[in-house]
Amino acid sequence: MTNAPARTTGKPATGAIAPAPSASVPFTPPPLMNLEDTGLSPLWLQDLVLKVMYFQGYLTGYKIAEEVALPFSGVVDQILEALKREKLIEVRSSQMGLGEGAYLYAITGAGIARAREALERSQYAGPAPVPLNVYVDSIRKQARTRMTVTNRMMRQVLSNLVLSETTFQNLGPAVNSGTSIFLYGPPGNGKTSVARAIGSMIQTQSIFIPYAIYVDGQVIKLYDSVNHTLAEEDEGTHGGTSSLRAGSRRDTRWVRIRRPFIVTGGELTLAGLDLVFDDTLKYYEAPFQVKANGGILLIDDFGRQMVRPRDLLNRWIVPLENRIDYLTLHTGRKIEIPFDVLVVFSTNLPPKDLVDEAFLRRLRHKIEIVDPTYEEYREIFRRVAAAKGVTYSDQGLAYLLQEWYIKPDRKLRASHPRDLCDQILDIAQYLNVEPAMSRELIDRAARSFFVDL
Repeated sequence: MTNAPARTTGKPATGAIAPAPSASVPFTPPPLMNLEDTGLSPLWLQDLVLKVMYFQGYLTGYKIAEEVALPFSGVVDQILEALKREKLIEVRSSQMGLGEGAYLYAITGAGIARAREALERSQYAGPAPVPLNVYVDSIRKQARTRMTVTNRMMRQVLSNLVLSETTFQNLGPAVNSGTSIFLYGPPGNGKTSVARAIGSMIQTQSIFIPYAIYVDGQVIKLYDSVNHTLAEEDEGTHGGTSSLRAGSRRDTRWVRIRRPFIVTGGELTLAGLDLVFDDTLKYYEAPFQVKANGGILLIDDFGRQMVRPRDLLNRWIVPLENRIDYLTLHTGRKIEIPFDVLVVFSTNLPPKDLVDEAFLRRLRHKIEIVDPTYEEYREIFRRVAAAKGVTYSDQGLAYLLQEWYIKPDRKLRASHPRDLCDQILDIAQYLNVEPAMSRELIDRAARSFFVDL
């Protein structure tokens, strides 16, 4: 793949409609006023607080509220009061005039015993989860706020790539479908770069997701700091202590993130597409497609996974057609989750070697990323050379094409200019000469880079 320019050298767009401002998010989790608003059992929340205290020791009321992502006033203060009545926690010190939230709490022997019982059921001790039905409703509401891609927007986001006009015009409608895209073609022509550029475009919008989901006493951890990028206003821990003290303007069990762009490749397995239960921690990790809800899931190098492509596509049939996915708890219960994901399959392998026509029909848009033409290759080389500090020459390029492509009947690839320029830079530094497209440097770079297969 290449990050060098892809071929969007077509005509400028006219009359394109700008998307709604990215800051406009119709769905905002309403603030919690009391325990009932959480949708969770008071006993379950008491166990969560005890587990937090068991692991962390002495904590103030405000710090406990921050750890479980619940407001102190009206919620955490009620939980602490119940735990004090049962002698499961005690106040170790208080600061007059600062309120009960500033009291320092400690877990008692009886509290430790109950915390250990709770930990045997689940070791989850983090932000309080939201009920499954609340999460489902939030995804459906936020699905309606996806941006509509226009010709002008696509030209802007793909301006650093060089794509044929036919390929370019196929990409916009595919993105707007919000369903599935099958990118195929020879390696090195920018399939992954195209997918990442589209991902960067949808990430200008943000959505709310909960830290975790609650289902029948089980916790599914959803927020993933590796795969999710916080929106600017949530670049802190659980909304910040100050908001939890005063009562936040929204439910702080939710975090605002940029619409997800999640990449998986050869490591993808069928088991990884279902709920992953940790036998030690005793809670679930959400699979890739759930973490990607509201955004894009890129399956790179499709066909090179340990599982057969046919089996992998069979797993996607129901979600792609019905926009609903079914996940299985270790108890055997199946749960229904919205499937608001644009799935992008990217492969270097010929489609006929992967799947049959019936399977390809399930994929909405099939787009071939072809080899560049000679003119497109020239434009890529010119841009890459300028970016890397290699002196460009039309004569040097003509020599390269004649000697190293036409004579050996070698295919042009969009990634070659980047790689050849890197070779020229390495050789020029070694020889202590200016990096330029001279015949000597081109020959040395090509001999070092190309391998006849």
